[in-house]
Amino acid sequence: MTIKLNLAVAAACLLGAVSFAQAADKPTDPQIAHIAYTAGVIDIEAAKLAVEKSKTKEVVDFANSMLADHEAVNVQALDLVKKLNVTPEDNDTSKALAAAAATKRDELSKLDGAAFDKAYIDNEVAYHAQVNGALETLLIPSATNPELKSLLETGLKLFQGHLQHAEHAAAALK
Repeated sequence: MTIKLNLAVAAACLLGAVSFAQAADKPTDPQIAHIAYTAGVIDIEAAKLAVEKSKTKEVVDFANSMLADHEAVNVQALDLVKKLNVTPEDNDTSKALAAAAATKRDELSKLDGAAFDKAYIDNEVAYHAQVNGALETLLIPSATNPELKSLLETGLKLFQGHLQHAEHAAAALK
C-alpha cells in the first residue's frame, strides 16, 4: 500500500454503527483528517482485541491484516497531513465514532469463542458497508483539497476490497 492510498484507507476506516450524516453535516478537511486518525486508532484496537480473543484462523488472519494496514496507515496519514499543512480538528463525528467504538469493544470483550468471532466479523461487515456509503456521500464530497479528495476516492476502491475480505471471513465461519 502506498502513502497516497493510506490516508484514504484511514479516512475510510471508521468502526461502529454511527451514521455519518447524523454525526456531522459537512466536515472540513481538518475534520476529515481527525476522523481518519480516530478511525485508524479504533481499527487498531478492534484488531488487537480480535487477535487476543479469537482462536479461529480466518478471524485472526483477518484481524492481523486490518492491524497491519491500520498501523501503517496511522504513521503515513500523519505524514500526509503534515505535508498538506492540515491540523486535524476534533469534531462530532470523531467523538461519535470513539464513543460507538468503546461501546462495541465493551460488548465484544464480554464474548468468547464462536460468539465473539461471529459478532466481531458481523460488525466488520456492517462497518465496512457503512464506510463505503460514508465515503461516497459525505467524506469525498466534503473534501476540498484535491489531493485529499483523490485519496478518498482511491480509498473507496480499496475499502470495497476490505468489505469483500470481511464477507469472506464471515462466510468461512458458517
